[in-house]
Amino acid sequence: MSQLSEQELVRRDKLAKLRELGINPYPADLYPINSNSKDIKQNFVEDKKVVIAGRLMSINIQGKASFAQLQDSEGRVQVYFNRDEICTGEDKTKYNEVFKKLLDLGDFVGIEGELFKTKVGEKTVRVKDFTLLSKALKPLPLPKEKDGKVYDAFTDPELRYRQRYADLVVNPHVKEVFIKRTKLFNAMRSFFNNAGYFEVETPILQPIPGGAAARPFVTHHNSLDIPLYMRIANELYLKRLIVGGFDGVYEFSKNFRNEGMDRTHNPEFTAMEIYVSYKDYNWMMDFCEQLLEHCAIAVNGTSKATFGKHEIDFKAPYARVTMADSIKHFTGFDIAGKSEAEIRDAAKSMNIEVDDTMGKGKLIDEIFGEKCEGNYIQPTFITDYPKEMSPLCKEHRDNPELTERFELMVCGKEIANAYSELNDPIDQRERFEHQLKLAAKGDDEATEFIDHDFLRALEYGMPPTSGMGIGMDRLIMFLTNNQSIQEVLFFPQMRPEKKALAVSDEAKNTLKLLKTEGRLALNDLKVQSGLSNKKWDKTIKELTKNNLAKVEKTDEGLFVEAV
Repeated sequence: MSQLSEQELVRRDKLAKLRELGINPYPADLYPINSNSKDIKQNFVEDKKVVIAGRLMSINIQGKASFAQLQDSEGRVQVYFNRDEICTGEDKTKYNEVFKKLLDLGDFVGIEGELFKTKVGEKTVRVKDFTLLSKALKPLPLPKEKDGKVYDAFTDPELRYRQRYADLVVNPHVKEVFIKRTKLFNAMRSFFNNAGYFEVETPILQPIPGGAAARPFVTHHNSLDIPLYMRIANELYLKRLIVGGFDGVYEFSKNFRNEGMDRTHNPEFTAMEIYVSYKDYNWMMDFCEQLLEHCAIAVNGTSKATFGKHEIDFKAPYARVTMADSIKHFTGFDIAGKSEAEIRDAAKSMNIEVDDTMGKGKLIDEIFGEKCEGNYIQPTFITDYPKEMSPLCKEHRDNPELTERFELMVCGKEIANAYSELNDPIDQRERFEHQLKLAAKGDDEATEFIDHDFLRALEYGMPPTSGMGIGMDRLIMFLTNNQSIQEVLFFPQMRPEKKALAVSDEAKNTLKLLKTEGRLALNDLKVQSGLSNKKWDKTIKELTKNNLAKVEKTDEGLFVEAV
């Protein structure tokens, strides 16, 4: 056990005293609550008897009468403790010893009482009896107030993500993000179900990491003595079900990719994929518009959402732009009919970093990503991708160099990807084999596996089908105005906790600033820290020496980020 703080030692001492009084600080009995804070405020009836439970979040002791704030899953309500109401006869132990001396903020208590309004009109519970339901041994990181200002608020992102349980208690607004997340899933699920599509589950452990090009997590199955891969996508399994006769299937899948982490990527993420037979990508664009408008209204009560400085409107219809037209519009370069060498030279002339491992599709993707993608703020479909970029997508009916594919862009980010699915097994095999050749050249966007069982399934015949995938974490970021994926995941992946280091207050404050702002130019961080030159030099050395921050030299100058 790590060294306990003074407050933690005091709480353990109180725990012992409670037990000496014969009070079980962790009783197993069912506690018969019949109301909550929201119900009390919305359906207030004077003198109504209620039984509630929750955490003590503030206590104001005033002799034999005291007020406290009780927080439950619906909010907070004021409770009023009066010694003479709670205790009978000469026995004042429960109030004087237990409530006044042995309870702390964060403790769970059950309250039996009656409703009344204080002189200032606040709806309050007059306590007739109370029961300790769980003793908190660690103090909550509650903010402090002085002179109308809030101090020591629990805002450090790393601590909040690492201790989400504490974050949810002391920052109640955080809970709203996850309530909206659940509303999004429910709205999408009901939309699909009403359309007659079938929710399914497909394997998470797979013999081949198929359906996307990504670095997988690998494990070993001892009994079968084979490697297995954690799912990077569920596409190929869902298409097998279309082969098997389902008209429409969808799945909310946990996917895992052993790649980088940043504000929009987590190694474990949630995707929704849907496949509908006898449809094409034009139909899917209409369907996607209707779906997202429905979801936005279900989550926020309106088709509009604020994201950073932008107001996004998910109301259908959305603009539709071909990839070739987008690149031509923003760069003046027409990719139609150009060779790989011509596209590589064009990318270099645009100061885009490319190398010889990149095939034609990857080069086009780099140009679009660098010069076009960030310009699309309102929902916009980018359509008709080059064949080299889409190995699972059907060839365009009017142009054999293209595929029938779209991606939906919002605020410069892709949130949906859809195809007219390739159902020609011979063409699919050739595409897979071409991907192997690209991977052998070093193209990290190319898949290194061929799923022969999937090809066998296609040989039995798959009807014309359209499929779409949506990144659910990224979509909820847009709907709740959160710039970081960590804000919309209960428990984002974190580095292992480091042992606490004895660092100066200047270093702590500078690190906190860095974590809040993200990667900063060294000079900008110095200015924002407000430190003198001498203290700044000492602070930056302290942070780098203790591996709390790192300084990187780039063509644009020196930059600092938290480790």
